Amino acid sequence: MTQSTRTVLRNQLHQALSALRDAWRVLRHRGPSQIQFWFIALVIGIAAGFMALGFRMAISSLQAYLYSTDNVLFLHSHAEKLHWLWIFLTPVIGGLVVGIILNKYTDDGRVRSVADVIEGSAITDGRVEKKAGIASFAASLITLSSGGSTGREGPVVHMAGVISTWVSDRIHADGITGRDLLGCAVAAAVSASFNAPIAGALFALEVVLRHFAVHAFAPIVIASVAGTVINRLAYGDVTEFTLETPGSLQFYVELPAFLILGLICGLVSLLLMRSIFFAEDIGTHIQNRLSLPRWLRPGVSGAMLGLLAIWFPHIIGVGYETTIRALTGDLLLTTAILFAVMKTVAVAITMGGRMGGGVFSPSLMIGALTGLAFGLIATGLLPDVSGTHTLYAFAGMGAVAAAVLGAPISTTLIVFELTGDWQIGLAVMVSVSMSTALASRLVDRSFFLTQLERRNVHLAAGPQAYLLAMLRTGAVMRPLGDARSITRDEAMALIEQGLCVKASATLEAAMPYFDRDDIPCIPVVIIDKEGCENPVGALYHIDALKAYNRALAATAAEEHS
Repeated sequence: MTQSTRTVLRNQLHQALSALRDAWRVLRHRGPSQIQFWFIALVIGIAAGFMALGFRMAISSLQAYLYSTDNVLFLHSHAEKLHWLWIFLTPVIGGLVVGIILNKYTDDGRVRSVADVIEGSAITDGRVEKKAGIASFAASLITLSSGGSTGREGPVVHMAGVISTWVSDRIHADGITGRDLLGCAVAAAVSASFNAPIAGALFALEVVLRHFAVHAFAPIVIASVAGTVINRLAYGDVTEFTLETPGSLQFYVELPAFLILGLICGLVSLLLMRSIFFAEDIGTHIQNRLSLPRWLRPGVSGAMLGLLAIWFPHIIGVGYETTIRALTGDLLLTTAILFAVMKTVAVAITMGGRMGGGVFSPSLMIGALTGLAFGLIATGLLPDVSGTHTLYAFAGMGAVAAAVLGAPISTTLIVFELTGDWQIGLAVMVSVSMSTALASRLVDRSFFLTQLERRNVHLAAGPQAYLLAMLRTGAVMRPLGDARSITRDEAMALIEQGLCVKASATLEAAMPYFDRDDIPCIPVVIIDKEGCENPVGALYHIDALKAYNRALAATAAEEHS
């Protein structure tokens, strides 16, 4: 053996021993805390799982009672036999109860959902509103049970956030830990709701945390598995949808058709999202114009839903029966199109009326109907080179849902786990990629991020857009009297020119002054009882930039840790 070979081997052995010593040091000093954290993640996962399971069972029980049926899975078929007055009054009464709950326990009468959880993850150290969240959870339960046309994932995701917030407050968790615990709770809730452990974990990472940091992966997976186990203890290892006629893809020849389907689904998802926002704006305008009390708005929406349900009972609730009929091809072309249009209208009325619920399940139903309609046309035009039309329903279901959620990875997987059919993944991925690529350019990335953008919470553009809104001028300013700050007379001179910011303002409000007026600093003031502006410090441009840079660095470090 040559001298150089021995040297190389010696260096490799030295590096290996050094790595082992480092690993042992990490295990000794960080191992116990990591194990403790994973245990907390497991407990949160179990709590969120039972919460999601209880929510699902409560909806089924209340629906069975209100609509006098033993099998809520076929609620739509049963509702066709009920008296029209009962179909009309049930959502009206439910809407009035929802309005009373939200009016009493929220400050704005608005239901909290996934968008608020995303905001909590990004801006408030993984915390969400607890009292308003519990009220929204109760309101959504009544909405879905009494005829509201939404889904159950939104309420359980926010309630999972309430659970993790309670734990984070008790253990005084910092921002990173709070966000990780929030991700654990969300993953468990989604997994328990849909028996989808892989998609539940990825949903928490892709949609809520909006990064795939390695440090968050293990605890989130632990919580997701816990939620799935809870679901399977109650319902068994079964999929949400059972495909009786699984499709077969005529490879390569049919792929252009799925590309076109993806683009159509992108437009359909855009129509769904825009319809909801339009209904929200119209509802607010009418409420203000007529001076309607806040608690009455859900009741009015319930009346509109009741009228619609008399002729189209398929809009009631989550809509799994209609989704199954679409996936099995048990609908005519005109029926599929009409049902998709009516469901879109119903979802817009429910959410625009602030009745509560989520958009994922409705987007699955609308996507399946859209895909079936497209498949019936495509297979009818080219029967010799086409597979079954149900395959298009399967792909459409994923394509619309992915575009609405802005989550192509987790939505693709959750569709697979909902159906248990992994053989046609190519068709689904092609449609999902096209729909997401199109819709994300026509809205602010997703339905949830667009909701936040409409509230002036700028998360869609990334940390560089919203971090300035998290930093207060009072925390970055140099106090008056500091040797490095301006004097009180200099501050008053700038205030007389209209140049000042409040101590409670954010850097987002302060930075435009520096760009517009080209000044090195701006006075920071507080408003006294007489309404006068009293200077307490000065915000320097260089200090604001340093604080912003530190926040960006901390965010990047968390996302890549």
